[in-house]
Amino acid sequence: MVKKAGAKAEGKGLLLVVDTGNTNTVFGVWRGEHLAESFRMRTEVERTSDEYGALLLTLLARAALDPAEVRAVVISSVVPPLHGTLQRLAREYFGQEPLFVEPGVRTGMPIRYDNPAEVGADRIVNALAARELYGTPVVVVDFGTATTFDVVNRKGEYVGGIIAPGILISAEALFAHASRLYRVDIQRPERLVGSNTAAAMQAGIFHGYVGLVDGILERLRAEIPDLAEVVATGGHAEIVASASRHIGRVEPLLTLIGLRRIHELNRGG
Repeated sequence: MVKKAGAKAEGKGLLLVVDTGNTNTVFGVWRGEHLAESFRMRTEVERTSDEYGALLLTLLARAALDPAEVRAVVISSVVPPLHGTLQRLAREYFGQEPLFVEPGVRTGMPIRYDNPAEVGADRIVNALAARELYGTPVVVVDFGTATTFDVVNRKGEYVGGIIAPGILISAEALFAHASRLYRVDIQRPERLVGSNTAAAMQAGIFHGYVGLVDGILERLRAEIPDLAEVVATGGHAEIVASASRHIGRVEPLLTLIGLRRIHELNRGG
């Protein structure tokens, strides 16, 4: 769905989009409808705007992208302590006043939530992108620090979702509370029944989590029989989707796509 292009792709100016999650921050650089490049770094609340700027300018230079070409900055953040830092980053390094995805920003999508301000910005952005890419009704599963399931109904309205502990949080809880168990990589095991401790833990973590995801999606499909698509995004989307019975699409760049759409809807004020 996303066209990768070099820095010399057609189009005037660059759009910088920023998706700040609890674990990672992803920067995307759009030239028109082409994603010129994307970068991922750890989210560090203590990191200053100058530190983020130095890292980002280095990455842009490596990709042969000129920061002076940035004409707008759009930010989705679920880490409030970083909002000031990201605002200074946009102002001081790109000369732009950033647009934060927050109440009052145009999304073109009604939010049918008891308190719309409680919905994470990334969840709204993902739902908007999935609606436009795959139609409605649609469910987005985002594998981040938490795993979220977000639902857009046939009318194109965001109606709510489900929040579960992320796979890394679940695994860390096991490691922390079982003194004889140790950390293992999260991956799909070759066999269901492990013949050693590491393999047994990998099987339990992986298949247990796929069971959680498919159990929720099975219930959602029962409630939404005309569901158009289930799309997954986030760090562990591909590995979980490889064993899921209900995930039909994986779009790692879903949030970046949604942020570009937010820019289009709000361009010109």
